[in-house]
Amino acid sequence: MLNKSKLRFRLSAIIAIGTIGAIVLSQSHSKAEGSHQSEEHKFKVVEYVNWLSNPWGMAFLPNGDILITEKRKKQLRIIRNGKLDESPIVGLPRNIDTGGQGGLLDVTAHPNFKENNLVYFSYSGTGKGGKGTEVAKGKLSGNKLENVQTIFKVSPKTSGSHHYGSRLQFAKDGTLFITTGDRYSYLKEAQNPSNHLGSVIRINDDGSIPKDNPFVGHAKFKPETYSYGHRNAQGLTLNPKDNSLWLHEHGPRGGDELNKLDKPGANYGWPKVTYGIDYSGSIISNKTKAPGIIPPVIYWKPSIAPSGMSFYTGDKFPNWQDNLFVGALAGAHLRRIVFKGDKVIKQEVLLKHTARFRDVKTGPDGYIYLLTDDSEGQLLRLEPLK
Repeated sequence: MLNKSKLRFRLSAIIAIGTIGAIVLSQSHSKAEGSHQSEEHKFKVVEYVNWLSNPWGMAFLPNGDILITEKRKKQLRIIRNGKLDESPIVGLPRNIDTGGQGGLLDVTAHPNFKENNLVYFSYSGTGKGGKGTEVAKGKLSGNKLENVQTIFKVSPKTSGSHHYGSRLQFAKDGTLFITTGDRYSYLKEAQNPSNHLGSVIRINDDGSIPKDNPFVGHAKFKPETYSYGHRNAQGLTLNPKDNSLWLHEHGPRGGDELNKLDKPGANYGWPKVTYGIDYSGSIISNKTKAPGIIPPVIYWKPSIAPSGMSFYTGDKFPNWQDNLFVGALAGAHLRRIVFKGDKVIKQEVLLKHTARFRDVKTGPDGYIYLLTDDSEGQLLRLEPLK
């Protein structure tokens, strides 16, 4: 789905370089494309859109359009009728910082988007004290966001450019859940609910605080906080089968976790307990469990560096019903997780060593969509083969 100007650019680059290798690279930069076989389905991976600059998050709109964030370019893009609009959506905040892991991050549409056209997005924002995760909303009108308002800011802002979290998910009751990172150098603060670091935040769609949040009225703890003890959660999704909320988070060297968020106010342990070690090889904690800590449903050791996830409830892959699909940056693969109740009974690695998958969504059309983490990123679609 290249437009003519980009196709001419690629052809010119090939002629200038004049090598067969360049021709191959220009035609496809993802090993994922083509046919594949899983335990349950034969499927193909097709390129839906390409030339995305470090895409991070995506959201489907009711009319079939798709919003995609480009992290480093700080651009919000839109796909209309299967084609990427060349003009980015304007109106984003000016304080987006792109250092390290920062930039324009996740995006989601309001549950009542048909009526209000509201779009919500997260980013690493600069401000007094440094940087931190922020969430804003705006009304989408053509290629412009209008009446943009920041509805959440991590407190405190800190130095450094890592671990922003930033996944967004509306719950069935209309509240918005936000993940925040521990900001790497401030890992111990994930055990301190008097700040937002290493937490899951729950707010109303206007940024106000739900009255039934677990720490409302507490003398010290942040009333926005829903759970804490998280390291850097880059996966957050709702299971449509029972409306339960699921989160995965990056461990250090080992210890990535999949958690179910079913206990308001719960402590998920980081860094008091962990299945991983520091990047230097030193011990962060010699405990993997402790009283009052919610254990993970599963953990990955070595790390898979999970990013993005979605439960499958479409009709295109009937044998994948209710399976959880997780993007993996390490090992460059897609992971299928099978449950019996809340217990994981099987995992299957798909598309191994093909691409770093940054986000995974089940589309309203029943296909599975994947974003690749690349400066020439792609939106890929999984389609069944008979």
